[in-house]
Amino acid sequence: MPADMIISDFLTCPLAIHSTGFGITEDVDMVKTDESSNVVSRHFKIQIRNPEDIEKIKMPAVTYNEKTTESHYRTMCEVYDGIMPVKKVGQKHIWFAPWDNIIRWYGIQEAMIDMIERAEFVNAVVERVVDAYMVELDQFEKMNLLSLDNNNTRVGSGAYGYTDELPGANYDSNYVRPHNMWGCSNAQIFSGVSADMHWEFALRHDLRWLERWGLTYYGCCEPLDRKIHILRKIPNLRKISVSTWCNLKRAIENIGSDYVISYKPNPAILAEDNWHPERARAEIREVLEKTGHNCHVEFIMKDISTVRYKPHRLWEWSQIAMEMVEK
Repeated sequence: MPADMIISDFLTCPLAIHSTGFGITEDVDMVKTDESSNVVSRHFKIQIRNPEDIEKIKMPAVTYNEKTTESHYRTMCEVYDGIMPVKKVGQKHIWFAPWDNIIRWYGIQEAMIDMIERAEFVNAVVERVVDAYMVELDQFEKMNLLSLDNNNTRVGSGAYGYTDELPGANYDSNYVRPHNMWGCSNAQIFSGVSADMHWEFALRHDLRWLERWGLTYYGCCEPLDRKIHILRKIPNLRKISVSTWCNLKRAIENIGSDYVISYKPNPAILAEDNWHPERARAEIREVLEKTGHNCHVEFIMKDISTVRYKPHRLWEWSQIAMEMVEK
């Protein structure tokens, strides 16, 4: 979509970085309703059930192949010579979502029940996953493989990374560190979990990660309107996701002007049999009227499973959004 989309004036040559990962991947049965779509239904097979299973989650080992990087870079420079400059780019923004991984190995229903019946075990699993992320990040930093993301980079669940507050005063252009970058976290599967349990089994663990970064973005699809008070414990929080599942009035009251409201319009409007642009306009108008001139708001249309093979719906939604925010 055009809207505020930004196109970089260079091509990216990624550094040849490899991570061994967490040593465990989802074992899943999938059902498709559309063979041309990667949006599928999943049934996860349980792999973590007992304390000894926690050891299946391994600490990642990161390697960097400088020779391969140089080969790719030279080839790209030759191909695009006189057309577009090429820049080497390392590891930029990292999507940190421990529970996105955990439920794939643990099972959703099983995790929800065990947060009540086996709280100590669930916390041990979460701690292990966060440890793994931290070990990987430490290697990225030590090996000088990080690259800035205060640019045309998606941060959190859809926002641009542009800000004049990063990379910050303590910045060495030859050595990017986490405090020069954006961090993020979320716990999408916790939509029906109380604020107390969200803190106990997610956010308090996430803080170890979130404290490493210069600015942070929290949330994705999960409704957070009743949980803003715990998010305020994140010292460098800048943006909060406000999904269509939130109570908008309550979210605005609890966030105020303290953080950016990263609003996610309902993508279901693009998936219906008939396209109703007036409803898209009404949703955007409601957000603008309720936030008034007292809040910081961005609109991010995402999580689009289908547009029913009618991409013009996206283009028209984009045009409507730009017209509304420019009034």
